[in-house]
Amino acid sequence: MSDSPAHPTNGTKRHAAARSNVIVPVLAVTGTVVALMQTLVFPIVPQLPRLLNASPSDTTWAVTATLLTAAVATPVSGRLGDMFGKRRMMLTSLVVMLAGSLVAALSDSLGPLIVGRALQGAASGVIPLGISIMRDELPKERVGSAAAVMSASMGVGSALGLPIAALIADNASWHALFWTSSALSALVIMLVALLVPESQARTGGRFDLVGALGLSVALVSLLLAISRGADWGWSSFTTLGLFATAVVVLLLWGRFELRATTPLVNLRVTARRQVLLTNLASTTFSFAMFTMQMLVPRLMQLPSATGYGMGKSLLTVGLSMAPQGLVMMSMAGASAALSRAKGPKVTLMVGAATVSAAYALNTLLMSEIWHLILITCVIGAGVGLAYGAIPSLVMGAVPASETGAANSLNTLMRSIGNSTSSAVAGVIFAHVTVSFGATALPSENAFKTAMAIASGSALVAFTIAAFLPRRRVPVDARTTATVTSETVSEPKS
Repeated sequence: MSDSPAHPTNGTKRHAAARSNVIVPVLAVTGTVVALMQTLVFPIVPQLPRLLNASPSDTTWAVTATLLTAAVATPVSGRLGDMFGKRRMMLTSLVVMLAGSLVAALSDSLGPLIVGRALQGAASGVIPLGISIMRDELPKERVGSAAAVMSASMGVGSALGLPIAALIADNASWHALFWTSSALSALVIMLVALLVPESQARTGGRFDLVGALGLSVALVSLLLAISRGADWGWSSFTTLGLFATAVVVLLLWGRFELRATTPLVNLRVTARRQVLLTNLASTTFSFAMFTMQMLVPRLMQLPSATGYGMGKSLLTVGLSMAPQGLVMMSMAGASAALSRAKGPKVTLMVGAATVSAAYALNTLLMSEIWHLILITCVIGAGVGLAYGAIPSLVMGAVPASETGAANSLNTLMRSIGNSTSSAVAGVIFAHVTVSFGATALPSENAFKTAMAIASGSALVAFTIAAFLPRRRVPVDARTTATVTSETVSEPKS
């Protein structure tokens, strides 16, 4: 819905500008805090078996549990936000995240910690909800840059989470990580409750419970197979059974959704050229982006005696990667400006090309800390450009009443790309090794292979983006009740 009259007065314009000046930073900070939860436990995962008296295989569930609940909660919260209010669902998700932080902070065994991490993952839908609120509430000339900032917060939070968590873990009990996340959760709940208005764009209708359950089963099966396949064996009955379950359930789910009156995911909208290609490009691009999170910390922490490792502490690793997050955020304005001038399709292509070139350069520059800082910052710039363009492409192809669900589905596709990247990197590190004393470590070629695959994945995203439509929507996409497949395109700024 429009946030101002057709001929707004100066007072109305000032009010809208003042409101946008508050909404954007509040939602961006909220998105950063939510994304930070994903990498919060990375510094302590190797220590969890000793701290909790559990096996290394079992403690990886502290990461896997967050991944699974995020996959389920993201599309569900997006649909509920479209139906009952995006701010309401955002606050609900943040309260669940706070509860998870408190449970983890009070835990002394693996079970409660996994429960807490699962509850933290349920807030992953906050970022697409925030983008949708921006579309509903901000002046249309601010939506592009604001959505770019909110979208970039996903990468910024992940990048900043590592140094913050490492600093806390090195100087305090591991419980302090979760007390800190509890305080941050309470802070963003207060900010959203006080400063973010409720969007009035609603779809109504009934919630598709069967669709939600079907999609949950399919996603959990798929992501479990991807994330745990290396531990269980890629040819094991469990892994293959989960992949088969995911395929069968997705096919049945798709058939059911096409017949549903009020589906969880509108597959006819999702199948539109612009939405489909944007989601596919998002998956392959996120694969390339997340590879960096796997490569750089591992390379920097390997013993320097290997000849290619750097023997640095986790805190040094985190501080070296922190500039990347700042670069991502700083590129939001450039992303919006390029999208206004050339369209978000071009912006996505430039971002993907930048990331691909950075990984190719990384195969030559990987022996000094400044090499890795330079490469991660260039990749951060490409991610900032691309992530800023993606919401505009999605919102340019869907009616305002379905923005939450559409953005949530796109976020889910990015998460699948992240998970697949982690699995592929794990396989490469496990099989392309060198002997170092009695230990097998990833070889230099393992890192170069992973870099080459990531560069190729970014090129695939570039190629997919090249087939996106060029035409612009002739009217403001935020106020269009229906958008036909012939008119989907890049929204006006």
